[in-house]
Parts: sequence; C-alpha cells; structure tokens
Amino acid sequence: MSDSQVEGQSVPTQQRWDQKHLVGLQDLSTDEITTILDQAAEFKRLAEEGKTKLSALQGVVVANLFFEPSTRTRTSFSLAAKRLSADTIDFSSSGSSLVKGETFIDTAANIRAMGAQLVVVRHSTPGAPHLLARNVDVNVLNAGDGTHEHPTQALLDLFTIRENRGSLKGLTVTLVGDIRHSRVARSNIWGLKKLGANVIVCGPATLIPRNIEKLGVRVSHSLDDILEETDCINLLRIQFERQRGAYFPSIREYAHLFGMNGDRVRRAKDDVLILAPGPINRGVELTPEVADGEHSVILSQVTNGLLIRMACLYLLHQYNKTQSD
Repeated sequence: MSDSQVEGQSVPTQQRWDQKHLVGLQDLSTDEITTILDQAAEFKRLAEEGKTKLSALQGVVVANLFFEPSTRTRTSFSLAAKRLSADTIDFSSSGSSLVKGETFIDTAANIRAMGAQLVVVRHSTPGAPHLLARNVDVNVLNAGDGTHEHPTQALLDLFTIRENRGSLKGLTVTLVGDIRHSRVARSNIWGLKKLGANVIVCGPATLIPRNIEKLGVRVSHSLDDILEETDCINLLRIQFERQRGAYFPSIREYAHLFGMNGDRVRRAKDDVLILAPGPINRGVELTPEVADGEHSVILSQVTNGLLIRMACLYLLHQYNKTQSD
C-alpha cells in the first residue's frame, strides 16, 4: 500500500496497481476493476470531508487529446486532473496541425515532448489508444475509441450500481438500445460480468451484434418481457452519428418499443435503478418523467464519473512512482 500527500494528509491506494495503461476493461481482472472502484470511493470519502482539492498529482502534466466531440467526458477528465493538482494540456483536433498533415502519433509525441506524462485520448478509430500506448512513452487512458470501448464510462456505471446496491454479484443488469455501435455497452459487458452480474442486452435485432451471446449475455428483443426481472436498466443513446443506414423504421416506433416511460417504470421492480450514459435524448430512450424520477441515478453517474477519472489518473501515476522507486 502506498500513500500520496493530500493537503498534508495521505490518500491510501487500496491495492497495488500494476498497469501502465488503462485502455479497456476486457483485459482487466476483477481485482483491478475493484481497486479502481475502491479508490474512487476513497476520493468520495475525502470530498464528503471537504477535501476536494488534493495535491496527489502536483507537478504532473495530464494531456487531454480529444479527436472527437465531447462535453461530459472531456470536462470530467479536465476537472479530475485539476482536483488532483495536475497541470493540464487540452487538445482539440480542430485547428491543430493534424489539418496540415501531421500524424496522430507525431501529435502525441509532441505533446509528450512538452512534458505530458498521462495522456487521455478519445478517437473515432477503434484501437487508437492501443496504438498510442505502443508508440509513445506515456501512460494512456482511453476516453473512448470508436465503437470499441469506453472504460471510464463503464466504471462509473459500475460504481453507481455498487454504491446503491452494495454489490453487483447476482444482479440482473439490462443494457437497452444501440448495442451494435456502443462502446459503452462493450465496456459495461466486460465489467459487469467480471463483477458477477447477469447481463441482458435488449434492442431491435438490427442493433444487436451477431453472436454477442458468446460474451456471456442474454439477448431480448422485447423490453417488456424482461422488465420484471431487471434490477438495473442502462439506457444507451442511439448512436446516429455512427450509423450508416436505417436500423429501425422511426424514432417514434423505437421510443414506443424500447423507450423507458412511466408505465414501464411502474411495471418494473420497486427498486429498479435507471441509468443512462448521456447525452440523453428525452422522449427517445426515456421520458422526462423517468429521467427526473426517483429511480433515476443519471446525475449521480455524472458526479461519480469525476471520482472514477480521479481514481484512474491517480492509479496510473502510482504505477509510475512504483517503477521509479
């Protein structure tokens, strides 16, 4: 166990962290996922004590490299770094040297030459963070790569469920919507299964990948059929920007068959949790009544996202410290 100074006090690392990068949940162990959740819980405890500005990453440079539009994730990572007293470089591909022909790797290498040690990257190409990890000597944290993975979103979903239920073991969690194009779904499936949850994916047949059952999930094409057995419902956004064709007749029909509304909440379990990674499309994936209702933990997800991203940055920095000791 190692400590890092926080306003004159120490923050315990829950367990030793042995990963240089965090590019996905597929390759993380159950213990490693739990370590991240426990570290986020420690940061939450400190925040509740009024310790919100911590010195754990003082002198460390964190670069946020976003090659896709983002609001929540980018802001959350930037604030997480600042809460840990890191210096930040916020990079956007628009207006950068990329438009002049500079490569992705050369851009990252130049950011590294400016002193960045931790690099948060979002890219439209699956595998881009892995490519960066192989070619530039930095700690890479995946903030979403195409339709592949979005590990910190899944981690904050896991954290939010665990916070409300104590454990994920034995819970039935249903992911509803555009599974085919969703990196959030893939990361959630890996994380949920490793923590012992039962996973159902639900949506139109056109939006469910073939052979997804091989990942250990059940498939349902009817939300109504699985409502009564579901403990947590995670309503994924329809990824219109990643679709290349019409996958269902109309938004109105999708909302009728797969949207979460007041009637469906009343037919679900009394303590069902409603999650959504955002940005939410009110009237499509869920109605305002549900989004703002007593079962919704959507804003808690946003709050917990900051804690999860603090934990990830902190643990990657702790890895560097153990390597230099």
